[in-house]
Amino acid sequence: MARDDALLISCEHGGNTIPQRYAKLFTGAQRVLNSHRAYDRGALEVARLLARKLNAPLITATVSRLLVDLNRSAHHRKLFSEYSAVLSKPQRQRLLDQYYHPHRDAIEQQVDKARASRRPMLHLAIHSLTPELDGEVRTADIGLLYDPRRHREREFCHSLRTQLQQALPGLRVRMNYPYRGTADGLTTALRRQHGDRHYAGIEVEINQRLLDRRDWLALRRQLVAALSIAAS
Repeated sequence: MARDDALLISCEHGGNTIPQRYAKLFTGAQRVLNSHRAYDRGALEVARLLARKLNAPLITATVSRLLVDLNRSAHHRKLFSEYSAVLSKPQRQRLLDQYYHPHRDAIEQQVDKARASRRPMLHLAIHSLTPELDGEVRTADIGLLYDPRRHREREFCHSLRTQLQQALPGLRVRMNYPYRGTADGLTTALRRQHGDRHYAGIEVEINQRLLDRRDWLALRRQLVAALSIAAS
């Protein structure tokens, strides 16, 4: 990307925190809260390291997505999980007002700020994926989610894949896997508001299998270095 790009790092699923007010909803659900359903294990640490490396703004959330999913549109059927969907409409609105809207508003403010200063925005949203879902083994170590119709996003992801494969030979990097980059999500919503010239939103999916390797800390350093080179 260009050196004058404004950078933003975010992590929508950084933790599995359940505020005390809602703890009763999750009675007996500790196993689920410790699973991939509740949060993206390892993503928050990568986001923090990357933001520090790039000296970029960092916007994160640690409330569990089982309470409210900050990466879903407000109309999405999975915005609330089976645990929080039982809340009344006013209670669900309170969740949106307390967690959902502040996170999204903070990100939109950064994009608007960059646009006002005539600087293109590069937004890297850091996630992690479970190695296996519904019996299907994921066949990528890193997934890069983007809109292939947008030139800046396409060019960045191809550059990043090259950086990752040079830094970590043998690393399996797949484009728009395990999800389509144009599926419902925060970056998709931002693309609707901002053209390719003003905004590029990339979701980086890290296979949690890597976190269990003995050399994960070294891998993480190299991953952050490759991301920072591609973003600089």
